[in-house]
Amino acid sequence: MKFKRKTIAKGFIIAGLMNMSVLVFSRFFTNKVINETDPDVMSNFGLVMIVVWGLAYISVAKTYQNVTWLIGIFAFEKLIYGITWAKWIFTNNLATVFEKDAMAGMFYAVYGVNDWLFCVFFSIVFFPLMKANNSG
Repeated sequence: MKFKRKTIAKGFIIAGLMNMSVLVFSRFFTNKVINETDPDVMSNFGLVMIVVWGLAYISVAKTYQNVTWLIGIFAFEKLIYGITWAKWIFTNNLATVFEKDAMAGMFYAVYGVNDWLFCVFFSIVFFPLMKANNSG
């Protein structure tokens, strides 16, 4: 699958903005239901780090082809969050979270899907870059 550089750059920006959406769902870190629902991963510190990752994605949008291994790290990071979400979704009751707070429920319903999608995106960007760099 081959994408144009502008399309890939937009993908990095969208990935970053999706991470920034945690500010909305958490009501700028005041939504305690998100923290209480998964305190190990979604503490306020964890949420701040999600924002930091988002800033990192945006920061390389126009120069991603120069940081091949960082893109691989992005894919790996998204894989970890995707697996963590899948484990959480199969061992918890999402309806209970929605009952406590709709925004927290929406967050837990979609964050893992977002992570899996961007894991695929970053992988699609990473592997051709790695191949191109090794064939030179």
